[in-house]
Amino acid sequence: MSAGMSQTESYPPSGVVMPPRAESSPAPGSTIPSHFRWCYGCGIDHPSGLHMQLSAGDGLTTSGSFLVTDMHQGAPGLAHGGLLTTAMDEVLGSLNWLLGKPAVTAHLECDFRRPVPVGTELAMRARVDGALGRRVYMSAEALIDERVAVTARAVFVQVPIEHFVSHGSPEHVQQAIVDRDRGGPAFGRTDIQVNP
Repeated sequence: MSAGMSQTESYPPSGVVMPPRAESSPAPGSTIPSHFRWCYGCGIDHPSGLHMQLSAGDGLTTSGSFLVTDMHQGAPGLAHGGLLTTAMDEVLGSLNWLLGKPAVTAHLECDFRRPVPVGTELAMRARVDGALGRRVYMSAEALIDERVAVTARAVFVQVPIEHFVSHGSPEHVQQAIVDRDRGGPAFGRTDIQVNP
């Protein structure tokens, strides 16, 4: 738990500072490209993925929407909690595009405030709450008709690119590097179907 949060640690902990927005980050209002074409959350080539599309906001914020379909059920007619957690992880992770540094999820917790029925479109928004060293503290919420349905808090840890080279599939790492050099795997693609 040293990279995440202990049960007695306040959120965010004292001493956090707001990191700067990277000069290379997507402009407010622009689409955040998928960071990896086979990512379950945002990957354009993942056959059963969520295909989430997110936008950069002002400051250190992102937003997007997620349509809950029959494919996302847990209980009959309701979204699966683990799938909603994945969607929250994705909107939180998109904040790293604004910071301009690769990072991985170290801690993620979600609170489910109300049921999320199939057919619901969740409005999602996330923000950076502060940083302490390599740790970045973030929070997000998903709303149904402006009522909070899910909230999340997370700690992401910034890592060097070698982290992925050392631990990931060499073939996929190489493709991700090529895609990133081209602006992301969604760069130039108009034929992809995304979750609205």
